[in-house]
Amino acid sequence: MSAVQSILKFHPFGRLSQLLDGHAPGQHGIDLPELAGDKPVLLSVGEPQNAPPAFLVEEIAGAAADFSRYPPARGTPAYLEACADWLTRRYALAPGGIDPKTMIQAIPGSREGLFFAALGAVLSRADDAAPPAMLMPNPSYHVYPGAAVAAGAEPILAPATRDSGHLPDYAALPPDVLARTALAFYCTPANPQGAAASEAELRGLIELARRYDFILAVDECYAEIYTDHPPAGALQAAAVLGGSLDNLLVFHSLSKRSSAPGLRCGFAAGAPDLIATLDMMMRTGGAGVPYPTLAAGTRLWREEGHVLANRARYQKNFEIAERVLGNRFGFRKPDGGFFLWLDVGDGEKAALTLWREAGLRVLPGAYMARADAEGVNPGDAYIRVALVYGPELTEAALNRLAEVL
Repeated sequence: MSAVQSILKFHPFGRLSQLLDGHAPGQHGIDLPELAGDKPVLLSVGEPQNAPPAFLVEEIAGAAADFSRYPPARGTPAYLEACADWLTRRYALAPGGIDPKTMIQAIPGSREGLFFAALGAVLSRADDAAPPAMLMPNPSYHVYPGAAVAAGAEPILAPATRDSGHLPDYAALPPDVLARTALAFYCTPANPQGAAASEAELRGLIELARRYDFILAVDECYAEIYTDHPPAGALQAAAVLGGSLDNLLVFHSLSKRSSAPGLRCGFAAGAPDLIATLDMMMRTGGAGVPYPTLAAGTRLWREEGHVLANRARYQKNFEIAERVLGNRFGFRKPDGGFFLWLDVGDGEKAALTLWREAGLRVLPGAYMARADAEGVNPGDAYIRVALVYGPELTEAALNRLAEVL
């Protein structure tokens, strides 16, 4: 199998299209203006359906003349400072502990940063005799295995199931695997299950990364969408361990926090040597974040009102889900994120049924996971449902989902 074929097999939405495209969507019977003509309800992709703050457009327009300039490689000083200030506020870090000049890198969304960090991690270990490994949860975001394959590393998928609290236990992996690990991906709150790691768990992961000298890449893009308590962050854990960011990179984005996935704006933070490597990888094959985008991002990281409104909106959706689904389909209110991870027995069959009978598009859990050595795919029984619409449509769609299944 070629590298391209290997990457494609990890792409869930290509597989979903193959499953559904030959079938007409059914009538869902939801009478709402946004579904005029009985349009399908797309619950498969984590794309916020509410508008970002209006000032985003104002900031871009005000800096539009700078589209004539190449983007700055690391980001503007104002943007980097806004990111450092936000991290300090959000995670109660010591003032001045994050140096915006050496510890922050502007990136066009967390996906791109995660991908290029993986490439850099493997290149940094090019002299190692052992073939590199890359750790990731099973199930997980498709960029993780895709990046491993692109970098020439072996994807090591650690179970993230109900038994493990829906988070991977990398410490349980064999020492010889950990010894050749270049990078470990870790997502909290997790996509798709919504489980959030505790500060103690994050401390243990950082210590493990330092013991075996691999990079811990913590994907925190859902950190501002939570149901009860703010999830702990890896930088908090590092602060408790003394403040060093050795072996650590964290990734944040405005896509979910500010409902601006089309802006393509985020940042990575971490040890200066790792940020320098990521910077070089981005300069070589990536795209910088344009000046007008950075202007909008600077203001978004400094403004919290829209984040509070977003969080309340998603919390309302989960209250609706709890009322509509109750204890069916293994429903549990997640710690964070905006996905439901529902046990429907056969996720692929359920996804096809929901599409054909109700025009609801959901993602089979198996498409986000891989079979283990015994041939068991931990996502087989599940579907992922993105609660990205307003409360009225969310309630109608979940009622229809429950009725069909």
